[in-house]
Amino acid sequence: MLWSDGRLVEGGTLPFAMGDRGLLLGDGVFDTALGLQGQVAFEAAHVARLAAAAEALGIPVERARIVEAMRALAATAPLAAIRTTLTRGPGPRGLAPPPEPAPFLFGSAAPARAALFFAPLRLTFTSIARNDSSPAARLKTLGYLDAVLAARDAQAQGFDEALFRNTKGRVACAGTGNVFGVFGSTLVTPPLDEGVLPGIVRAEILLRVAPALGLAVEERPLLPADLEAAEALFVTNSLRLLAPVTALGAQAYDSAGHETVRHLCAALRAAVAADCGVGPEALDP
Repeated sequence: MLWSDGRLVEGGTLPFAMGDRGLLLGDGVFDTALGLQGQVAFEAAHVARLAAAAEALGIPVERARIVEAMRALAATAPLAAIRTTLTRGPGPRGLAPPPEPAPFLFGSAAPARAALFFAPLRLTFTSIARNDSSPAARLKTLGYLDAVLAARDAQAQGFDEALFRNTKGRVACAGTGNVFGVFGSTLVTPPLDEGVLPGIVRAEILLRVAPALGLAVEERPLLPADLEAAEALFVTNSLRLLAPVTALGAQAYDSAGHETVRHLCAALRAAVAADCGVGPEALDP
C-alpha cells in the first residue's frame, strides 16, 4: 500500500519525476516505523526525527503531512512496516540544490512480521567504515549502498547483519540498527558523533526503559575489544525492537538468556503496547 498527495494508492507504483533528486542523487531522507493496530509506535519521535533530518538538509516539509502519511499507512494492516520518504524533488542538472525546491513526500506500508520482534541476530564486522565525519551518518538519508553491500557480504558468510566500525576503528552501529553492550548493570552504546543514527528505540531504551529498570546507561566510544568483554549484546530498531546478539563473528553470546536482556525485552514490549494503547499480546507472533 502506498500513500501520496493525501491519498492511499493500491499496488506498488506511483508517478515519479525522472529528474527527482532523490532518485538521481539520493537527495532525501526517510523514516521506518512500526504500525500496530492502527497506531504508529512512538509516533511523535518518528515525526520529529524525520522533520529534523529534513531541516538539516534544507528540505521544507509540514509535520502535519508526515503525521497524515504515517497514520493513513498504519491503518492499512494490524501490523505494518511503514516507510515515509521525503525527497528534495526535481531540479536542474548539477549538484547545487534548486533555490525553490518542490519536495516529494510519499510513503509505503508492508505487512510487518511479529516473528522479527525480539528475534536473535548473528553479527559480523564489515570492512566498510562508517564515515563518522559525514553529517549524513547521523541522518536516515537515501544513500544506503554501504549498508547494502555490507549486508550482502554478511549474509554470504552466514550471518544476519553487519556491524560497522567508524573511520577511527571504533564500534558504530549495525547496518539497520543501534548496538548496545551489557556490562553488569550498565548498558553502553556508542554516542551519535561516532557515526551513529539517532534510533527511536535506542532513545526509548536510554531515556525510559533502562532507567525504569534501575539500569545505568552510558553513551561512550567502544572498541571491538570492549564488545568481546560484554556479557551480552543487542541491536535495536523500530521493526525488530530489540534483537539479542547470539554471535559476533566467531564469538558466541547467550544474550537471549541474559537476565538483563530478558527484562529489557519485556519492558520494551510493554512500552510499545502502551504507546499504541493495546495489550502486550498484540506483539505476539
